[in-house]
Amino acid sequence: MSDGDVSRVIVFHAADTTKKQASALAASFPKSSSLFSDLKTARVQGVAMSYLREADRTNAPLTFPNLGITLGFADSATLKKLNSLPEVSYATRAPRLGHIRPVRIAAAAAPTGLTWGLKELGIAQLWKKGLTGEGVMVGHLDTGVDAKHPALKGRLAEFAEWDLMGRKKDKASPHDTDQHGTHTAGTICGVSVRGHSVGVAPGAKLCSGLVIEGGDTTARILGGLDWLVGLGVRVISMSLGYPGFDAVFTRLVDILVSKNIVPVFAIGNEGPNTSRSPGNYPKSFGIGAYDEDGKTALFSGSEHFDRKDSPDKPDCVAPGVAIVSAKPGGGWQEMDGTSMATPHVAGIVALLLQAKPDATAVEIQKALLDSSDPIQSEPPLRWGRGKVRPLEALNVLTGTAAPAAAASRRKRAVKSKRGRKK
Repeated sequence: MSDGDVSRVIVFHAADTTKKQASALAASFPKSSSLFSDLKTARVQGVAMSYLREADRTNAPLTFPNLGITLGFADSATLKKLNSLPEVSYATRAPRLGHIRPVRIAAAAAPTGLTWGLKELGIAQLWKKGLTGEGVMVGHLDTGVDAKHPALKGRLAEFAEWDLMGRKKDKASPHDTDQHGTHTAGTICGVSVRGHSVGVAPGAKLCSGLVIEGGDTTARILGGLDWLVGLGVRVISMSLGYPGFDAVFTRLVDILVSKNIVPVFAIGNEGPNTSRSPGNYPKSFGIGAYDEDGKTALFSGSEHFDRKDSPDKPDCVAPGVAIVSAKPGGGWQEMDGTSMATPHVAGIVALLLQAKPDATAVEIQKALLDSSDPIQSEPPLRWGRGKVRPLEALNVLTGTAAPAAAASRRKRAVKSKRGRKK
């Protein structure tokens, strides 16, 4: 056995796999420590020997029952054997996920009334209709959250943390290991603080999982997703991924959508002709960013794929430049990135779900895409279907036609898109 042949392996269970079969499957993996002969070769794979000893002691690999997934270390022979088992749908090497870092972070004063993003999206009009996200639980996988921040007071329904090996910690207390998580959480559901509003859905409840950064991020993120599926959330905000396109997690996104969950992913901050997985998958809701001038942000990713379903990413764009939101420890902070656009859309989904709780994940995404507003002065690939328009999406979702002007703009943009050269 060659140490260089060893990798992290993700196994998708067959649809009818029982709990007993899943346990037997996990037990069929070789001991992690037996796959690496010394610390040097383990480090080549980004694995510490202390991790492997602990993994063996705690009966790794990890099984995620709500997702129907097992994650462990294996060599090529074991991988081939796994793919031959009847309880295995598919097994392959697993890429390493990580969060999408903001392009810019700056100190900020409290917003005057609503942030520019909330004003641009017309969020106050939905609040006037009684839509605040009340009764909706929003999943949030990030660096954690400062639940004591005034804007997030009373918003946290559930909090969990996964250790560096991907195991769920007992009795975790809400905290943010960085700044990213509190900022994105504030955009999703922050409440008004002395007249300052940063959150799209201030009535929604947050289910926040601390899964990044550091350690086995793939295991931690899968653990967070498994937890959120078990809680019954209907939308998950994920400003994370890995550069480029890799189809490994396509099945994972399919699983989420099949469970009626809207998976909202940041498309990435590497600019035109780039994107991040899983945000660039056909069934993912991949979100790009635009600025106060209504232009797609220069850093916002966009890419065309040679496939029939959803060939262009992002799907749409949302405010993602100079976004003011909550800062850990109190106060406010401004950030740029598709990571900032993503929680705006997750919050909008919460508003739509309050309006129509029985709407499917596919119906929600379709309503948002069909009502998006094209950016006429730019190539369509940069903005997908356009800028999200929550009020128009609500009209589409509840059976009222989108305003004629917006429909006309979309028709012209579609014509332009068809004439586009790759």
